[in-house]
Parts: sequence; C-alpha cells; structure tokens
Amino acid sequence: MSVRDKRLYLEDLTVSFDGFKALNKLSLYVDPGEMLCIIGPNGAGKTTMMDVITGKTRPDSGTAWFGDSIDLLKLSEPQIVAAGIGRKFQKPTVFEQLTVFENLELALAGSRSFLKTLRARISPAQRQRIDEVLEIIGLTEQRRSLGRILAHGQKQWLEIGMLLMQNPELLLVDEPVAGMTPHEIERTSELLRSLAGEHSVVVVEHDMAFVRSIAKRVTVLHEGSVIAEGDMDKVQNNPRVREVYLGE
Repeated sequence: MSVRDKRLYLEDLTVSFDGFKALNKLSLYVDPGEMLCIIGPNGAGKTTMMDVITGKTRPDSGTAWFGDSIDLLKLSEPQIVAAGIGRKFQKPTVFEQLTVFENLELALAGSRSFLKTLRARISPAQRQRIDEVLEIIGLTEQRRSLGRILAHGQKQWLEIGMLLMQNPELLLVDEPVAGMTPHEIERTSELLRSLAGEHSVVVVEHDMAFVRSIAKRVTVLHEGSVIAEGDMDKVQNNPRVREVYLGE
C-alpha cells in the first residue's frame, strides 16, 4: 500500500512501557477527508496511538507518515501541530475567564504571547474566519459569553472550534460525547460529520450508538493491535470483537 494516497499512514508501530506492549505492530491508515472511529477496551492502545501521532510518545519501532512527505517521528510536538494535526483531549480545556470569541482569537494567534494576542487588532479576514467557526460549532449567539458559563457540550464544541482556527488537515478527537446530554450528543454528531471531507477526522469513543451515527469505517484495537475493521455491523458481528470487547 502506497503512503502517497493516505492522509495518515502508521505501519508496524510498537511501544513498550516496562515490558508491556501498549502498541504491538500497529498498522492503521486514514484517507484524506475520511471519518474513522476507533474503539476498543481500556488498555487497547488508543491513547498511546494518538500520543505517537502527536509526538508525545516515541515508538520503539515502526513508521508514522502524514501525507506523502512528512515523517512524524522526526518532528517535535509543536512541529506536528504546525504540519496540520490537531488533537482534542477528552476533558475540554478552554480559557474560562475569556469569552468564546476571545478563545477563538487566541487559538488563531498560534505562537504569539497571550497578552500580545489580546492587545492586538485582528484583521477583517481573521474576524471573518472566527465568525465562520462560530457558525460551524453553533456558538454564534454565545460569542460574548465567558467560557466558564458554557454548558459541558458547548465547551467541547468551543475546543473543537479552537482547533479549527489552525486549519488542521487531521483532527484527533478523544471521547467527545462523554458526559453529554442526548441533545448535545446529537449536535456533536452533526458537527463532526460536517467536518469530514474538508478534514480527516479520527474519533476515539466508547458510545456505540454515537459511533454508528458518524462512522462509515470502524477500527477495533485490542492489546495494541488492530483486530477488526469495517462498518459498524461488520465489526459488531465479528466473533473476536464480541469476545474481547463486548464480553461474549
């Protein structure tokens, strides 16, 4: 399989911690504009995989390519962000004393200092981009609201918006609907589906109904390796998946 037609190309990644293999010859591929959901029991290697992609963890062996020319294993964490990979952790990390607009403005600034960013005047094009992202994440009416008064789901959407300000080609999203109300889950499903196509999106999630609502392709990890892949019906009917993940 050629690396040239893949947005993300992971091949034979192995990561060991004190003799325990968190990843065991993991191979995984993501197409441009694809929405891929990754499921698996606790300890399956999902977080370690995202840590390798974003440069937080270095593998013992294997390769990790972003597009056809970027070797992720040679880049630092900031360089990987600059290359076009954004990661959203499970717990939202927004600036609670700033407004929704200011959070997005700060995300737009990149490496500029916090105070310099808030004192600087943004260009009309930058303001337009913030307005576009506010519309995408459904927080236009909350643009002047402080981060601390947002509902849990709204904080998650704001953090996704902060990633979008960097125009990433690949979004890594960790358990986006944990703790959400049914309405928030539905809205998050719509939001992520709207991002696929323009962005490649990798979602790690435990909520099977949510996964079914957004994913055409699901990858199942167990003990650091891929054990099944396909649409949700194919994955749920896989005997190995039923054994290790569904407890059958």
